[in-house]
Amino acid sequence: MKFSLRQLEIFVAVSRTGSVSKAAQALFLSQSAASTALAEFEKQYNVQLFDRVGKSLRINQAGQQLLPHAVELLDRAQEIHNLMEGHAGYGLMKIGATLTIGNYLATLLVAEFLHEHADSRIELQVHNTKTIIEQIANHELDIGLIEGGCHHPDIEVETWIADELVVFCAPDHPLANKKKVTVQQLLAEPWILREKGSGTRETFDRAFHNYHSQLNIRLELEHTEAVKRTVESGLGIGCISRLALKDAFRRGSLVPVNTPALDLGRYFYFLWHKQKYQTTGMREFLALCQSITADVSRSDEVNLTRIIKE
Repeated sequence: MKFSLRQLEIFVAVSRTGSVSKAAQALFLSQSAASTALAEFEKQYNVQLFDRVGKSLRINQAGQQLLPHAVELLDRAQEIHNLMEGHAGYGLMKIGATLTIGNYLATLLVAEFLHEHADSRIELQVHNTKTIIEQIANHELDIGLIEGGCHHPDIEVETWIADELVVFCAPDHPLANKKKVTVQQLLAEPWILREKGSGTRETFDRAFHNYHSQLNIRLELEHTEAVKRTVESGLGIGCISRLALKDAFRRGSLVPVNTPALDLGRYFYFLWHKQKYQTTGMREFLALCQSITADVSRSDEVNLTRIIKE
């Protein structure tokens, strides 16, 4: 066998960072050592794995074909290493979650997983749905937890749990005390929304697909908490997951608006690359997520205090 695991590590790191220097930093190598190892790897098989674009390296078709196999081999090698070392954990697992899941569920799930598997390590990244899908497609994450649709041909999608958006406003807003609010009444209000590319915005746009041109969108924000605070200040009404509003509704700092004409239901999903080797750690984490939500029908019904205490 002509190649080494170190060469595969460098190849994968360069494909993720687009730079030999950044890959070297991530692997605690000198730039010259990383560059030499990559060059020798390509020379051994007389193949070019990257195209140079300006100062960065962009993985080409040959590199794309190799990448999932390299990632799988490194994952399997890590499992063998852990087994031989007698480690009880599962090594490093990279998980990406969209903002609603990341802020209100994923951190607690990760804490529970690490409590059960103390020798494991998890890197949790929180982004919008579009970014998580891109990272899964590029083999930058092991698992994605998203709240929007995914139709990427290289990604496996598994339904997790139902979720529901809810229109909400400040408690002193004119819509706060109405038993039922029509679409026309909603169109007359300024909106504070999540940004395009987020799963929340995707669901909102679907619900208002016949009224886009009539919407008065005052502000678009990248963070759920920022949407809540802005609506609380009275600048407009919003629409985000009921899970994210659970505490605010209980405190009375925000109130739901009853909108029976709107379909604001959706699902949370698990993602992984179709060519991704599912490690034992991945399978255990997915099983934990399923067990935590097994007895509820919607995300806001999850007993978060139970996760924390157990």
